[in-house]
Amino acid sequence: MMMKIFAALTLATPLLFASVVNAQSSVKNPQMQQLLQTGECIKCNLAGVDLTGAHLIGADLRGANLKGANLSRANLEGADLTGANLEGANLTSAFVTNVNLKQADLDGVNFSHATIHNSNVYQASMKNLNIDEANIEETAIGVGGEEPINVQDWD
Repeated sequence: MMMKIFAALTLATPLLFASVVNAQSSVKNPQMQQLLQTGECIKCNLAGVDLTGAHLIGADLRGANLKGANLSRANLEGADLTGANLEGANLTSAFVTNVNLKQADLDGVNFSHATIHNSNVYQASMKNLNIDEANIEETAIGVGGEEPINVQDWD
């Protein structure tokens, strides 16, 4: 009986710790908590936050500061990131479909293994992108540092 209790505690402890860590990071940044609860955080300061695997479908992040944020494996389908600062953000394996990135700062973003389809990058800054093994369709992201020609706006 004692072994079963010990085994249960051993298995449960990492889960409890993970929950506490996630709750603490939300408390440290109430704007992150607002985003996760409402899907809206216009002009929020989310620099450096960890949103790994977050479901941000249709999120309104216009003008948000996501500089250096970790959005790996995040689902950003239909999100509005117009004018957002994503400089140096990690979007490894992220799902970036129908996302409005108009006038966003994408300098140094890691899009490796990301799925990027039909997203608006009109007037976005895109220097030093990492797009290794990214699946990019119907989105004007240049390869090899070249500026894409005839980037169309959705408006």
